[in-house]
Amino acid sequence: MVANKVKLTKKEVAQKLGVSVSSLYYKAKRESIDLEVKGLIETIMDSNPDYGHKRIALALKMNKKRILRVMKKYNLKPYRRRRKGLIKKKDINKPNSKYQNLIKDIAVVDKPNLVWASDFTYLKWQGRFLYLSTIIDIYGRNIVGFNLSNRHNKELVLGALENALTSNPKPSILHSDQGSEYDSQVYLGFCQTIGINISMSNKSSPWENSYQESFYSHFKVQLADINRFYDIAELIEEISKLIWYHNNERIHSVLKCPPKMYLESYYKKMGT
Repeated sequence: MVANKVKLTKKEVAQKLGVSVSSLYYKAKRESIDLEVKGLIETIMDSNPDYGHKRIALALKMNKKRILRVMKKYNLKPYRRRRKGLIKKKDINKPNSKYQNLIKDIAVVDKPNLVWASDFTYLKWQGRFLYLSTIIDIYGRNIVGFNLSNRHNKELVLGALENALTSNPKPSILHSDQGSEYDSQVYLGFCQTIGINISMSNKSSPWENSYQESFYSHFKVQLADINRFYDIAELIEEISKLIWYHNNERIHSVLKCPPKMYLESYYKKMGT
């Protein structure tokens, strides 16, 4: 004989669990709210797969601890991509540059176009390598110039610098690593001629150019599989769009807002 199922009241369930009746309603309501928050988080991560809980909290204007709790609860994790260093064999045994790291002792960069940092990364497209050089303004974390080439040489990094100077005043300091691209007489001569002070990281110290390292880490996540582009012009257009997005809409965790908004706030304070 099968026993009849007994339907317990909320009060009886609470008594059996040793909790209050109100806590049962609270847990049910909290689960519903958490699911709503989960949906909002997933919407942000769809377009920003590398966003961690802090950026998501800023985007949603919600408490970061709450966002972190919900992300852990539903195992929502940002995509992280480790950048592989690009080092030429001839650079490995190259002696240290005479140029010092001028930015390591600067506590605060307090205005735009005071310090720029330059670097480049590789992109594997249609079975061959392309190289993207970018220049970032350390104050606003905005990309001020870039250049794409099929070779990583002095022309690559010089092209990015020339691109930056077409719409920005020259910086006081331009920082980079000690790669042969940056240690070339053509590149150094150009900088010295227009009055830019050269700063270089110590050898094998990528963390001394962390601004660029950080940019490339999320840039490549958003760029995703570039083999979907059949034409180089399409790839260049996508790179331009992502740089625009980085400068105008992507929330920077240190600035707490996109670079454009941060710079607008600076110029407003300066009355310009």
